[in-house]
Amino acid sequence: MKIKNIEIYKYSIPMEPFTIATGTMHFAQNLFIRIHTDSSITGVGECSAFPMIAGETQNTCYELAKDFAQLWKGKDALNIEERLNELHLFIAGNYTAKSAFDMALYDIAAKHAQQPLYKFLGGKIKDIESDLTIGIDTPETMATTAIDFVSKGVNMIKVKLGKNAKQDVERIKQIRESIGNKTILRIDANQGWSYEEAVFALTELGKYNIQFCEQPMRKYNDELLPQLVRISPIPIMADESVFTHYDAERIIRNHAATYINIKFAKSGGIHEAIKINRAAEQNNMSCMIGSMLESRLALTANVHFAMSCDNIKFYDLDTCLLGHKEDPVIGGATYKGMHLQLSDTIGIGADVDNNYLKKLEHIVI
Repeated sequence: MKIKNIEIYKYSIPMEPFTIATGTMHFAQNLFIRIHTDSSITGVGECSAFPMIAGETQNTCYELAKDFAQLWKGKDALNIEERLNELHLFIAGNYTAKSAFDMALYDIAAKHAQQPLYKFLGGKIKDIESDLTIGIDTPETMATTAIDFVSKGVNMIKVKLGKNAKQDVERIKQIRESIGNKTILRIDANQGWSYEEAVFALTELGKYNIQFCEQPMRKYNDELLPQLVRISPIPIMADESVFTHYDAERIIRNHAATYINIKFAKSGGIHEAIKINRAAEQNNMSCMIGSMLESRLALTANVHFAMSCDNIKFYDLDTCLLGHKEDPVIGGATYKGMHLQLSDTIGIGADVDNNYLKKLEHIVI
């Protein structure tokens, strides 16, 4: 099955400002592609650039996508490993841009097999309940938001921290006092703390019944993670420290985390995510599936992947609930409360409305 041409779109989605330790996003810097083959099968893919974390922007993804499309024209869409290796040989890193192309190939492969993607990946339908995230704000505002979430039936709340360790403790104190102890709380410092701040914050926050803390320090401080893991009363989840399975193996080998957060935009897509999860599973380390600011299209691919991996125990799949002002996706995963549901449509089972795409900068190669 040969690749004929590829549509590439600057898939911008306006959103309410969303703040984490490393910066504020005012719109989702996404990329959408459609791969057309010489059969009747078309594959779709999406990536979400988060410059402060992955070092890629919508513009860099768009320009690289043009090169990737030229590289793949006329080649076999079903040879996923060979196609992805071509991208890695062409340019190092740039996993966010690569993840859209990876996703589109898996969509094609599952459609060719006449299966929903989760079945193609060897999975089955299971219950997936996501958390809902609170961005950084004043302690009072964040506590009010937490109360609102709980009133709407949210059972798990992820709280963004990392701007100021002392204020972060106050943020969690006010949130926990406002909502009680029944709601699961997760925290994510997004590399915002120094080692000393992480020790202080985690020690102080230990009394507030926190499920885990994602990425307390910059990834260049990974050598300090093993000792932080030993003294922290809160389990540590590696996020920005793990882009590939090589990173996962290093973190596991050094006993530098309790859990790992897998994101397609960091790993380059499904192919590498499978390897990360396998490395973790072989070492009895559970994983979470997370996301950047994707629309429901990439979110749906995340749900398929989560349903294919028993080792993924935690779900942070609220990406399109974080202030997206538009939902241009047709089909795909749907929310029932914070539970995510899939249909048995073959492939990913989602696409983007052409009327929305017409407004966007795009190219066909």
